[in-house]
Amino acid sequence: MTERMDDASRTLETYESDVDAYVRKYREQSVAVLYGEPFLDALAGDRLLDVGCGPGSDLSTFESAGYEPVGFDLTDGFLRAAGESASSAPLVRGDMRALPFADATFDGVWSSASFLHVPRSDAAETLGEFRRVLRPDGVVFLSVKRASARPEESRDRHFEYYRPDEIRSSVADAGFVPEIVETTEEWIAIVAESK
Repeated sequence: MTERMDDASRTLETYESDVDAYVRKYREQSVAVLYGEPFLDALAGDRLLDVGCGPGSDLSTFESAGYEPVGFDLTDGFLRAAGESASSAPLVRGDMRALPFADATFDGVWSSASFLHVPRSDAAETLGEFRRVLRPDGVVFLSVKRASARPEESRDRHFEYYRPDEIRSSVADAGFVPEIVETTEEWIAIVAESK
């Protein structure tokens, strides 16, 4: 088995093995409520792809704000939980490294704390997939880990940690123009438009 599959499989197995605990944790609050305003302000349309939607907290936020989100995740348990939530968004299971959507389908791609599970060797390809499914002048939101404040979290799940200049460069190399880059001690959030 390749390293790529080992990392993805290990992360997926961790989420599936205790899905109820992760659902409770990720349903506590919507990241879109807390940090989504710059992303939503930059959008020129209503169709959104929530990559790594988890149990659907952000999907509900997007729907309540009048957007048309599609939830996408690799974890069956998360998609089941999202389907049981108040959201009526379509849900699709798959790997973000090969999105099963036609070119130029979405106005925005929201990837909150999910792209960070992609091995660095697959990061450029994955960002290329995000760009491919975006319409011209589409917008992407990424949040990634900046530093390992809790090294124990990476024992069972794969995390890639980025410096602000690294993620900005990766996003630019994939054909995006970084418009906003915000950092905290643990996180980097980027809003970028496709060229």
